[in-house]
Amino acid sequence: MITSKLPMHIPDGFLNLVVSIVLWVISIAVIAIALKRVQSQMNERTVPLMGVMAAAIFAGQMLNFPVSGGTSGHLLGAAIATILLGPWAAIVTITSVVATQAIVFQDGGLIALGANLFNMAVVGVAVSYAVYKLFKKLIKSEKASVLVSGFIAAWTSIFIASLACALELALSGTISVNIAVPAMGGIHAVIGIGEGLITVGALVFVLSTRKDLLLGEEKTTATGNRGILVGGSIITMTLAILSPLASSHPDGLEWVADQKGFLEAARDSFYNIIPDYVFPGIQSPTVATIAAGIIGSVIVFGLAYGVASLRQAKQQTVEK
Repeated sequence: MITSKLPMHIPDGFLNLVVSIVLWVISIAVIAIALKRVQSQMNERTVPLMGVMAAAIFAGQMLNFPVSGGTSGHLLGAAIATILLGPWAAIVTITSVVATQAIVFQDGGLIALGANLFNMAVVGVAVSYAVYKLFKKLIKSEKASVLVSGFIAAWTSIFIASLACALELALSGTISVNIAVPAMGGIHAVIGIGEGLITVGALVFVLSTRKDLLLGEEKTTATGNRGILVGGSIITMTLAILSPLASSHPDGLEWVADQKGFLEAARDSFYNIIPDYVFPGIQSPTVATIAAGIIGSVIVFGLAYGVASLRQAKQQTVEK
């Protein structure tokens, strides 16, 4: 029986080369479009918010939560990022998180990175945006629509992303489709409830502290940016400090891979920087995990903030 405190994105070895390349091409194309489209949306509020969202999602993903059957789930974050940032900025934000996890923390393979980006940054965001907009139109109460639509969008993003992963596994010949779809869909239908509750909790917090981010109200830029950076940093550091408390049970994909007999197909990375979210050289596992969480959060904040700042600067140059 396997145990793991780690979120497990698709490792190398689960998908064949053709599927991996196709998903790389699709992901690169969508991310390139997102970078171009997000440029015109950059403003003084969006830039710091992208950095803060990336850091908080990274730290949040380290906190696996237990679900039924001895499995665990972890935050995807596509819904909350899409609701607060819009789809194009959300794609860039989730991309910065997933890419950092693969390159720095060896979470998910480098060859499979295109698939992980496709499932989380492309499918997760697209589904979240479509579902959130649909239910926002159907529910009349403004605040209730934010919470109900947010929960449904978050649950659906997890469920559909898991089905995309199942189809990728089937197309790769790793597992038959009639086994992959119910196995992945079933466990992630439960994990999606956790995603929905976390998303609602985050939305309640935003509504009580910065409702302008959700309801389109104006707020003084200087004050608003300071609040975003300070509040986001506190939340991120808190999540990083709590990360050693993550569930020790395997996450949905890892559990399915173990139950269905293809876990051993996973290939280890050919290099290590901060593997398994444990900073090397620190004897205490708790301190090593917290250190990894803080360092990772800083990296993804800098990456997302830097990309947003560059796009904003380019847009300002174009407007001149």
